[in-house]
Amino acid sequence: MMCPQEYLPLELWGTHCCCPLLAIAILATVLTGSGVRLSTPSTHTHAQHTYTRTAHIHTHSTHTHAQHTYTRTAHIHTDPVCVVVCVYCVLCVLLCLCFVCVGISPFLYRRGSNVSLTLDMCPLGCGEAGASSPGEQDARQYLESASRLLTPHELHQRAINTAALHAEFLEIPMNFTDPKEFDIPGFGLKNRYKTILPNPHSRVQLITESEDPLSSYINANYIRGYGGEERVYIATQGPTVSTVCDFWRLVWQERCSIVVMITNLEEKNEKCTVYWPARQGLYGGVEVTVTQELCEEDYSLRLLTLRAGGEERCMRHYWYTSWPDQKTPDNARPLLQLVQEVEAARQQARGAATASHSPLIVHCSAGIGRTGCFIATSICYMELRNAAVVDILRTACQLRLDRGGMIQTVEQYQFVHHALSLCERRLAERAEE
Repeated sequence: MMCPQEYLPLELWGTHCCCPLLAIAILATVLTGSGVRLSTPSTHTHAQHTYTRTAHIHTHSTHTHAQHTYTRTAHIHTDPVCVVVCVYCVLCVLLCLCFVCVGISPFLYRRGSNVSLTLDMCPLGCGEAGASSPGEQDARQYLESASRLLTPHELHQRAINTAALHAEFLEIPMNFTDPKEFDIPGFGLKNRYKTILPNPHSRVQLITESEDPLSSYINANYIRGYGGEERVYIATQGPTVSTVCDFWRLVWQERCSIVVMITNLEEKNEKCTVYWPARQGLYGGVEVTVTQELCEEDYSLRLLTLRAGGEERCMRHYWYTSWPDQKTPDNARPLLQLVQEVEAARQQARGAATASHSPLIVHCSAGIGRTGCFIATSICYMELRNAAVVDILRTACQLRLDRGGMIQTVEQYQFVHHALSLCERRLAERAEE
């Protein structure tokens, strides 16, 4: 079992870091020496000497001897400019040290921390291209092997053990992607958050006739489902104004019949742009028509018709709106209801030959937090229903292997356990009926 810890960035002691630090330190020393030398000229106008007389009395049998000692103290008055220069140099060295310690520390070594979607990060494996660090190897080994199979009773006990869940979550490597792994000029313009990138091995690539590699890029990953089945889901970011057409290209290319959206359009800041029409719209080469809209208490359902190249398809768009910003839902029942309804619709779609291998698209804003919770709950729901046991830890690790950062916070990890604990009780009640 791996322990949560902060790793000392070894790059701090590398040549590329030590040389700048040493140069600054030498410069500071030279400037400091120059400042002192400039502030103590050869004339005696700036040096004052103080003589202190100290008497030492020695008493003998017949005579008393008094010895006087003179101590010379020199008071050197330095130029205020010199002091400022010295302080400035010291601050420069300290600031450089701070930048090195903070900037180089690999983000993936900080297990389980809440992801800041607006800050730069250097993920695990930021070394040379093609190189695999020991930390990266350990992280992958953990994600591939970690497991904790829970019986119904153990699941209920685990769901209320906050400390144990917190410790377990911190053990799971985030597995974010290094931007250096992408050799696509301008690909950053298509990312809603510059730190949340699709893992290359499972990245969805759009088919294009253009020679421009950017036209094939979309921030989306294929996600394995229950039993390790390949390409059951696609996890992606909430479309931006500049990627709406790419999103509909994705839907059409992958023959997706279901899209699940788990975010509001705005939550303090924009989380997702409106990518569907009020009635009818054309997005690239895909015509989208809203044929029906149904509203439930916690989510809405739109039935859409898609047309492209003389072909027509149907699609269901679920929009879950009861997930509060920066929090988890107080009640897991609405999400469980949505999970079960979507799974029933997916199984129905799989019965059609044209949609037998169509992935289910799930997105929130970044495509890792709420998206990860929904997919994990869906997978574990099927596991509980089919095997009467559940391995949430293994599911979370499988998700992060496919897309880094899935199930973003410890609160979300706890929520998944609470939702599945409730799910198991409902399944048990149905079995007794």
